[in-house]
Amino acid sequence: MGLSVVLIEPRIPPNMGNVARLCAATDTTLHVVEPLGFSLDDDELKRAGLDYWDKVDLWIHSYWREFREAVSRERCLYFSAHGTRSYVEAPFSGNSVLVFGNETQGMPQRIRDKHAERLFRIPMKPTVRNLNLATAVGIVLYEGIRQIALDLEGDDTQP
Repeated sequence: MGLSVVLIEPRIPPNMGNVARLCAATDTTLHVVEPLGFSLDDDELKRAGLDYWDKVDLWIHSYWREFREAVSRERCLYFSAHGTRSYVEAPFSGNSVLVFGNETQGMPQRIRDKHAERLFRIPMKPTVRNLNLATAVGIVLYEGIRQIALDLEGDDTQP
């Protein structure tokens, strides 16, 4: 079991495609909670993910509760511009599930309220409302990898 990323109701196909490619590059499971703002057959989604889709452990959940029934709450860490603590303070472990809201609404208020003690943010200038979703996922995922000292290049199939 390793790290996982969750996208709640993503809206922009290239963002999900870029996150999928990131997950392929880091052997990270990707969970996506519907409804999506696009079709899984979208050309922009496929293009952003390049030819790595077969390397992504992709799980599609029809709704939030279905995801919550599949994954233990204790594993989840939530990331939002509304968090008060820095993402570097998140208690990453080898089986952490990194949860992100979507590009237009961010992390739903009900989730922020319910999991405030596990809600973190990426520090940024107050004049910027938020970061691109794929960028935010990359920052947080690589911090988790760094903190748990995951060796990404230990794969024997690398040249």
